[in-house]
Amino acid sequence: MEVEAANSPEKSSSISKITLVASIAAGVQFGWALQLSLLTPYVQQLGVPHKWAAVVWLCGPISGLLVQPIVGYYSDRCRSRFGRRRPFIAAGAALVAIAVFLIGYAADIGVRSGDSLHKSTKPRAVLVFVVGFWILDVANNMLQGPCRALLADISGSDTKKMRTANALYSFFMAVGNVLGYAAGSLKNLHKVFPFTVTKACDMYCANLKSCFFISIALLAVLTVMVMVSVREKTMPSRDDEKGEGGVRFVGEIIGAFKELKKPMWILLLVTCLNWIAWFGFLLFDTDWMGKEVYGGAVGKGRLYDMGVRAGSLGLMLNAVVLGVMSLGIVYLARGVNSARQLWGVVNFLLALCLLMTILVTKLAEKHRHASHVVAGAEPPPPPAGIKAGALLIFAILGIPQAVTFSIPFAMASIFCSNSGAGQGLSLGVLNISIVVPQMFVSLVSGPLDSAFGGGNLPAFVLGAIAAVVSGVLALTLLPSPPPDRETETETVVAAGFH
Repeated sequence: MEVEAANSPEKSSSISKITLVASIAAGVQFGWALQLSLLTPYVQQLGVPHKWAAVVWLCGPISGLLVQPIVGYYSDRCRSRFGRRRPFIAAGAALVAIAVFLIGYAADIGVRSGDSLHKSTKPRAVLVFVVGFWILDVANNMLQGPCRALLADISGSDTKKMRTANALYSFFMAVGNVLGYAAGSLKNLHKVFPFTVTKACDMYCANLKSCFFISIALLAVLTVMVMVSVREKTMPSRDDEKGEGGVRFVGEIIGAFKELKKPMWILLLVTCLNWIAWFGFLLFDTDWMGKEVYGGAVGKGRLYDMGVRAGSLGLMLNAVVLGVMSLGIVYLARGVNSARQLWGVVNFLLALCLLMTILVTKLAEKHRHASHVVAGAEPPPPPAGIKAGALLIFAILGIPQAVTFSIPFAMASIFCSNSGAGQGLSLGVLNISIVVPQMFVSLVSGPLDSAFGGGNLPAFVLGAIAAVVSGVLALTLLPSPPPDRETETETVVAAGFH
């Protein structure tokens, strides 16, 4: 694989600039948090059955599978006078604005196009939603890949700064999560934007629109700040790269896999299993709260909506723990073997939390069965103890999530720096090990849930098994990164070859 190198490695930037670039994660994750907490219930409100809701989420992994390697490849070789990564970050932010407009106004556009207000299934609205969702996931991938690659670039050859940069990125993801989940848990946010309530869009839908407006504003402000304040090294044009982009790209992808060293292959395997564990819960966490914990049904009564809002509160608690843990990772992973040991141990914690959802579900069912309810009436919501247990699971999961959002990316940057691979393409390859398990879970979770009664627990159990295997492999096979290098002027080839 041909990798371009600059005459000298890019000089390490100050922590303040690294922090500013990492802050974009808050804007990206604000929108992603809204997806995780509100979109699965929203899709079902548009008439998509629960077993097919997971298929809609295939948009994300498929776009990630294709977009991140492509964007990584071309951002590594971008010759724009504005830099290599910043043009992609700006384009991604613009696409996010378009996408969330389509998602938020899917019901309105569907009704104007012929959907009936009186039918449960709204096919035109679903089509608009899916198109917007695809664009949103493409945009998120255009943002996240170049943003992480830019962090690696401006960290220079300082491996300690690489880990700090990824920890800061994880921290700002937590900030975005807190903001997104907090906004998603507010049931009267639409009053700030009264025009969002229409005949086709009820208060739940209007709240989603309002959240997305705030998301666009936050991402726009952060993106403009990075565009103005952070400068990249401009790369000179090369005549030998003209006219063969497609051929070169395919060759680079094949070469990237052929030349991966054993540490990177093991990292990809551990990451893949880790995300099989995560994605089932991330996809159905609020739905689990609405159905299994609160005993509600989509579009019937108030229990399901109460559960979804409680799930959003749980995700906000998760984000708080994620943020605190993200800052602590810098110190917990300082030793030579600490990073892989930390990742391995927290995978067992992840498995335990996923299995505890079974206990909470059974306790909630027992409480409902013990309640004397008049025929046709809704059962009472779960007692405070059961609700607290469910929220505790959400909160504790912030610990392994912080490690998942930081350690693999830091390891990938360090391994790529040592092997001489471009950061953009290499992080795109790592992303493949994230999106493939997402595709797997999206395809199997619907049939798996239907086979066991239509609930969410089978996907959680599958995740717990994957987490245990991932933890064992991390502790036994995953190599440790080399000791820190903190020099900025040494002539070794650094992260982000140019």
